[in-house]
Amino acid sequence: MRARIFQPPKNAMQSGWAATHEWVLEFEPSSPRRPDPLMGWIGSADTQAQVRLSFPTREEAVAYAERNGVAYDLELPHPRRVRPKAYADNFRYGRIENWTH
Repeated sequence: MRARIFQPPKNAMQSGWAATHEWVLEFEPSSPRRPDPLMGWIGSADTQAQVRLSFPTREEAVAYAERNGVAYDLELPHPRRVRPKAYADNFRYGRIENWTH
């Protein structure tokens, strides 16, 4: 049973960063998912794939995995790159793009 510890990315449909500060521990599926013959829904008999544990810090998530003997892969988040933008740059003299209006 192997787990993955990571910080979830920002939701693409929202502009806020509210739910991205916690760390998540998810178990890798031990059996492949397959469609149900009657309904066609995708699923498996692996109940560990449904478990998703949240921790306030990375150290707590790693400590939980080590305390319970769970092998884990730690994925560090990529640094956030902020590109400053200003509305006035649309009207700047000498801008590279052509004016389209």
